[in-house]
Amino acid sequence: MRFLIDNALSPELAKLLNDAGHDAVHVRERNLEKAEDDAVFDSAKSESRVLVSADTDFGAILTLRGEKQPSLIILRHPVPRRAEPQAQLLLSTLPSLVEDLTQGAIVILRQDRVRIRRLT
Repeated sequence: MRFLIDNALSPELAKLLNDAGHDAVHVRERNLEKAEDDAVFDSAKSESRVLVSADTDFGAILTLRGEKQPSLIILRHPVPRRAEPQAQLLLSTLPSLVEDLTQGAIVILRQDRVRIRRLT
């Protein structure tokens, strides 16, 4: 799966996802670390990447635009703040999310639960 990791999360998360066989880039690799959320959103969409963030603003952008892509994964409290446990949680949950993310979805990922909102 292809991911764009937002600046609210560590570049180490992208590295760990790449190590697991995914195609993940951090916004810093695209010189987007100081960009407005709309520019980050547009980058994820143009590259067909799932946007991974801790920032709920991306959900509002997706909803207000009425778009189905890019899909969005929002890591929410009580998800650990370190990249390694975040990657473990994401990788362990990802198999059950692939279809939803491919079709277009907002996924709220927490240590204790997953919420999925399809964008159909």
